[in-house]
Amino acid sequence: MKGFAVVVGFCAFLVHSAVFAEAPGDPLSWLGRIASAGHRLNYSGTFIYQAGKNFETSRIAHLADPVGGERERLEVLDGSPREVIRNNSEVRCVLPDQKMVIVDQPGGQRAFPSRLPVSFGGLAENYRIRKGEVGRVAGLDAQLIVLEPKDNLRYGHLLWAELQTGLLLKARTVGEAGEIIEQFTFSDVKIGGEIGSEALKPRYTGESDWRVVRAHGVEVAREDIGWSLSAPLPGFALTSVVRRPLGRDRGEALHLVFSDGLAAVSVFIEPVGTSGARPGVVPMATGAVNMYKRIVAGHVVTALGEVPLETVRRMGDGIEPAAR
Repeated sequence: MKGFAVVVGFCAFLVHSAVFAEAPGDPLSWLGRIASAGHRLNYSGTFIYQAGKNFETSRIAHLADPVGGERERLEVLDGSPREVIRNNSEVRCVLPDQKMVIVDQPGGQRAFPSRLPVSFGGLAENYRIRKGEVGRVAGLDAQLIVLEPKDNLRYGHLLWAELQTGLLLKARTVGEAGEIIEQFTFSDVKIGGEIGSEALKPRYTGESDWRVVRAHGVEVAREDIGWSLSAPLPGFALTSVVRRPLGRDRGEALHLVFSDGLAAVSVFIEPVGTSGARPGVVPMATGAVNMYKRIVAGHVVTALGEVPLETVRRMGDGIEPAAR
């Protein structure tokens, strides 16, 4: 029996050595694998989202079709039923209790496990990036990649990627003291293989009396924004400007997105009369998202994102009408 245990141990060593030989050693190369794996692989499984004392379980199925592109179905299993159906760039969020379907094209912003943008070359300017230890997530070996912020304007990130494919199995956002801000982790996952049509079929088809909200934004040329950030935040650059509908009889809001390649801050600008907001500065937090509201030039400026409160405050205070 002792000889058998030695043989088993040696075989395990050889298997792990082969895996390590194939896996990249450079942490930036690992980020590249993580960024692409969430788009190019078929996978399905169940993951748990944690923010503070709140937990939420979701089931996901993702199909990468060389002809038809990406299709994905995500169903929240706790609380009020919710379903997110994605067909390439179009996302449909189905809210059965509200009898509502929200249709949007959110651009580069993606949910777990596709948390990283395809282009991440500038991350090293704002984060110290290093490899951690290999651990186990959902029964699979996973390489830890650590992104430590170089200032207090962004959170730290710990990413566990499956050794062979690079698929993100666990993602943790941490504050200055290492406290968990939010965390996604697969409890079970299947990588590769076929994804049947049944796994992608919407559970809720919607009825004739359901409300359909089309939140597609209309792109705005940057020279036509009419607003500017008076004091730019280090590492954050303007990546998107669109006008978005606010709903019934509320008109439109200008939506600006500033990003450092990983963290993003959305800034919404709308007339005071449409928002119902009262004058004054209002900081608030919902889970991992911090929010800051301010009245300026007859408009409500709302800055929000998964960043420290200081970041959204500085972003909200810095937005001013552009000089003509």
